[in-house]
Amino acid sequence: MTYQLLSVVGTRPNFVKLAPLDRVFEASGKIDHRIVHTGQHYAPALSGDFLKSLGLKKSLRNLEVGSGPHGAQTGWIMEALEEECSRERPDLMLVVGDVNSTLAGALVAAKLHIPVAHVESGLRSKDRKMPEEINRLVTDRLSDILFVSEPSGVEHLRAEGVDPEAIHLVGNVMIDSLLHCLPAARERDVMSRLGVSRGAYGVVTLHRPSNVDEPERLVRLTRSLESLGHSLPLLYPVHPRTRVRLEECGIEVDSKSGLRLIDPLDYLDFLSLLEGAKLVLTDSGGIQEETTFLGIPCLTLRPNTERPITLEVGTNRLVRIEELESCFQRVLADEWNKGSVPELWDGKTAERILVQLEIFLGSRC
Repeated sequence: MTYQLLSVVGTRPNFVKLAPLDRVFEASGKIDHRIVHTGQHYAPALSGDFLKSLGLKKSLRNLEVGSGPHGAQTGWIMEALEEECSRERPDLMLVVGDVNSTLAGALVAAKLHIPVAHVESGLRSKDRKMPEEINRLVTDRLSDILFVSEPSGVEHLRAEGVDPEAIHLVGNVMIDSLLHCLPAARERDVMSRLGVSRGAYGVVTLHRPSNVDEPERLVRLTRSLESLGHSLPLLYPVHPRTRVRLEECGIEVDSKSGLRLIDPLDYLDFLSLLEGAKLVLTDSGGIQEETTFLGIPCLTLRPNTERPITLEVGTNRLVRIEELESCFQRVLADEWNKGSVPELWDGKTAERILVQLEIFLGSRC
């Protein structure tokens, strides 16, 4: 029997998590997999070109929703998805991560009585000022089968009253993508194109509202990064959201500082740059995981993380602006936790998810 499965994706991390699942679904011969791209991320380096680098070759239906306020964007996605689901009537909707597209997909499916599978369930920052935290809580409450990447997720879901039979600790599907793409990433010449050498530069990524929406904080962060760049060159692929904020605040980077703003990169180029870095400064959840797997020191500019395993066994540390200089120098002096790879982050998560989906779908037919 073939099952009709509809996946909803909208942002760069969603695509990274979906790609290995798409491969195992196709190889199984039991899943007719259709993908809807909401268009939440629409810059070429974050959507079209990005899909090619991940090996997502099948044509996607693009809803082309674009950016907007949270409520409006979620509503636009829901309207378009409701039409899509009413026409297609899938056996199951799969959503990934914690963005507005994730929430919209879960809401639409639940209202149409379509079972929901959530990949990356149970992660909690305990900070409801983060829109992603609200998306996680609501999506998990609406989901019928929940796939968890680390033990803390299981603990959170059980504490929230989720049926233990619906919770599956399967590992981190983002690591499946990393392992699949790493050989090709190592062939890229991005380091030579950017004029840096392996281990002799750092990477910066910042995009969260808590870091880039307050002009005073954004100025302070930028000046701190410029100062650090005198010790080690820092490459900063600037998210479109952050680029707008920098321009609005009139922030210009001192070209003599060693902090270089560059355009967003496709996944293979970024992975190549990430793997060769001495350290990473970020506010991204996914990069905390990737650096943990790669053993690269990660300084996370946030007061909390929904991925505590990266702190417990990985190379990640939460850092305040005033701690940046001392932590940075510790890394340069090789005084940083070497870390280890969490259990089940082995490149086989998508296969474990497929097994559980087949059992779930088989029980309903």
